Amino acid sequence: MAQDLNGPRLPAKSGTAKQLVVFLHGYGADGSDLIEIGRQWQPWLPDAAFVSPHAPEPCAGAPMGRQWFPLTFRDPNERWRGVCHAGPTLDAFLDAELARHQLSPDKLALVGFSQGTMMALHVGLRRQIAPAAVLGYSGLFVEPEASVPDPAADGPFARPPVLLVHGDADEVIPAAALFLSANALAKRDVACEWHLSTGIGHGIDGEGLRHGGLFLTRAFGLRYPA
Repeated sequence: MAQDLNGPRLPAKSGTAKQLVVFLHGYGADGSDLIEIGRQWQPWLPDAAFVSPHAPEPCAGAPMGRQWFPLTFRDPNERWRGVCHAGPTLDAFLDAELARHQLSPDKLALVGFSQGTMMALHVGLRRQIAPAAVLGYSGLFVEPEASVPDPAADGPFARPPVLLVHGDADEVIPAAALFLSANALAKRDVACEWHLSTGIGHGIDGEGLRHGGLFLTRAFGLRYPA
């Protein structure tokens, strides 16, 4: 449930939150891993509150970290089962955070990294009211194997604007995942932009952060920074 998730927060720089940006960290990290990105984006998003919840489970592969779902890499459907299992908990947390700031669901943006991107895309595309944006770093759009039905495959699907950012030297989730994900989203009529960071592995570079921040600025209907 919503109370099961918590993590570091940054209040709106202006003092009044008009948007909510939720960071979803990767496997083996925790909410502290991404929250500082909010500080870098605050000059562009002064009315945005930021929150970076710790994933609900301790991580077997990184005892000090957290996971949205376990990974063994032995089962082709473990990612699908994982996002489906963790999705309702995250969805409830998003509703609670929006209520905390008295914001409507369309004032929400989800920003994920790696496993957090899988969660952002899965949950963001299944919200009853589409978020303003979904931004995914170094991750992928999880779909079930052909033998496993997807209850949402025939819609209704939320269709927020999506930006995928990936390093072309990613050794954990190859850059090909970006193009496979973009194609899968296109088949669902989800508008998807992408940026490939040259020479970057499984991480986020300054250019990727700049693209992401400007994407959120545009998605929230704000003036393009000077």
